[in-house]
Amino acid sequence: MKISLVLSGGGARGYTHIGAIEELKSQGFEIISIAGTSMGAVIGGLEACGKLNEYKNWVTSLDFFDIFKFLKSPFKLDGHKIFSKVRKIAGTHKIEDLPIKFTAVATDLTKKKETWFQKGDLWKAVMASSAIPGVFDPVKINNRLMVDGGVLNLMPIAPVMSDMSDLIIAVNLYGEEQNLDIKISKETKKKQNIFTEIWKKMFQEKENTVNMSIDLMMEVIFRYRKAEYVPDIEIDIPMNIADWYEFHRAPELIEIGKLLTKKALEEAKKQGKI
Repeated sequence: MKISLVLSGGGARGYTHIGAIEELKSQGFEIISIAGTSMGAVIGGLEACGKLNEYKNWVTSLDFFDIFKFLKSPFKLDGHKIFSKVRKIAGTHKIEDLPIKFTAVATDLTKKKETWFQKGDLWKAVMASSAIPGVFDPVKINNRLMVDGGVLNLMPIAPVMSDMSDLIIAVNLYGEEQNLDIKISKETKKKQNIFTEIWKKMFQEKENTVNMSIDLMMEVIFRYRKAEYVPDIEIDIPMNIADWYEFHRAPELIEIGKLLTKKALEEAKKQGKI
């Protein structure tokens, strides 16, 4: 079955997109087009160019000192360093040449409108789509200032509406809160605990208002925009499973993505959608 995949923004929760894609493909779905905002654009772009597995291997192997390489004073994530690494992992690509149709959605501050990148340099478009205000620097493209697509469109369904797919499946990183118990290895859990303690000291107190503002902004915008287009199947990821900056939790979040995608597909089968 051919599907169009829509991946929402949500910071570190976007690692669940990896698990969702793996589960969809394991169940025989063929992804023919992808649209993504912010972290959804990052993961979607990697899948579209065929390098998602290489990226997964990298993010699940990072240790605390590796993270320091992508920081700049005063303890801010450096988008240029991050995407330089992504280019090394995935290579340089033109969006129009990808084997899977891809759209990265950004917000054009100069023109005050939503922008769809469907051609041009893949990683420059993705970097613009994921430039969270107050966290990453804006990206200038053709003398226009671009920031995170989630400012105007957190889950961009419109770009895939005309695609010749059997289903539109959307992964929403702002689902209702719930508690999940995911089993991960003791070694991984120990590493995560160390990360969490140090990460909180560096980010939580300083960035708490940023985190709250980002979540509120995106949640409210999402509620308004959600009524415009409805996917055939929506995979809801609880918004309380991780804060936007908890990128050290990749192994756990990937497993959550797999689990919730499997449950959503089982429910869709019961309802006769598949």
